[in-house]
Amino acid sequence: MNKLFNSLIFKLVLAVVAGLFIGFISPAGLMNVIVTLKYVLGQVILFAVPLIIIGFIAPSIAKLRSNASKFLGYAVGLAYLSSVGAATFSAIFGYILIPKLSIVAQTEGLRELPEIIFKLDIPPVMSVMSALFLSIIVGLAVTWTKADLFEKLLDQFQDIVLSLVNKIIIPILPFFIATTFSTLAYEGSITKHLPVFLKVIVIVLIGHFIWLTLLYLIGGAMSGKNPINVIKNYGAAYLTAVGSMSSAATLPVALECARKCDDLRKDIVDFSIPLCANIHLCGSVLTEVFFVMVVSQILYGHLPSVSSMVLFIVLLGIFAIGAPGVPGGTVMASLGLITSVLAFNETGTALILTIFALQDSFGTACNVTGDGALTLMLTGIANKKNL
Repeated sequence: MNKLFNSLIFKLVLAVVAGLFIGFISPAGLMNVIVTLKYVLGQVILFAVPLIIIGFIAPSIAKLRSNASKFLGYAVGLAYLSSVGAATFSAIFGYILIPKLSIVAQTEGLRELPEIIFKLDIPPVMSVMSALFLSIIVGLAVTWTKADLFEKLLDQFQDIVLSLVNKIIIPILPFFIATTFSTLAYEGSITKHLPVFLKVIVIVLIGHFIWLTLLYLIGGAMSGKNPINVIKNYGAAYLTAVGSMSSAATLPVALECARKCDDLRKDIVDFSIPLCANIHLCGSVLTEVFFVMVVSQILYGHLPSVSSMVLFIVLLGIFAIGAPGVPGGTVMASLGLITSVLAFNETGTALILTIFALQDSFGTACNVTGDGALTLMLTGIANKKNL
């Protein structure tokens, strides 16, 4: 029971409920304080975004050299194509389905939020794109020069950033979300859009199973094996991922499930499953793409432009490499993309964080189960090329 109460998803659900209650009953004077607190907490979270990017992208790239082989190139390429493909699939159906959900950005008849008491501006140390480019060039330079000392330094910096996320960002996240939902409840907009979020989560779950089916069909075609022989062993891994919300925590179970399948080469399983657990996030990116489109329609009255979504999807596949290990996964690692490419404000970011976290366990389960399909593809490549 204590484990449930201490879980992030429980705290987020509690924050949503508390925020809604406070927003519905709060007078204007109390909302002054809540709006100010929301602004300050938002500044702290956005300040950490470039640090998260550097702390996870650069070390991930630097570590690739220790696994350098032809298989690494195949595995990374397949994982990236799967993530980008899932995001593209999600975006296409987002443009088709979201206009049919009767989402209307309504501002008429809403109460106006009180003014912020004071503004505590905490600008990030660098822009999001600067952090991304710095991470890429530093990570590549470390691999080229075989700078072992600097690689260890990046690993330690990653530990520092993860500590900041665990001890600062995650603890304040429920309060930030509570203040956000308080403002939405005070305005009166949340009651109009809550049913939409429930519909969206169901749509996303269906999307997960469609994408997994496609991945396993491709894996079967590439390997000449029956994909059902693989996926039927993944039940335990899927349920473990749903319960743990962590690819890392599910890794031992996923390895055991994959080793049970005779159609997968054991040497490839031992290489592919741990690697894909860190770079293959098809379920998470599929979810995030659909959610950002829904939130854009709700808050801003329109879907993101096609050009913005294309850029967002291409970069999201890169950001996903650094997402494992970050609580909240892909959406935490890609906050900078959401704010810069899609121009989301603090309210939009908070909504994305909340609805993503509420279904994050199923996104993780999709990621883990999809790793079996990629391992099947790698088995087919290895057999055909006699690797």
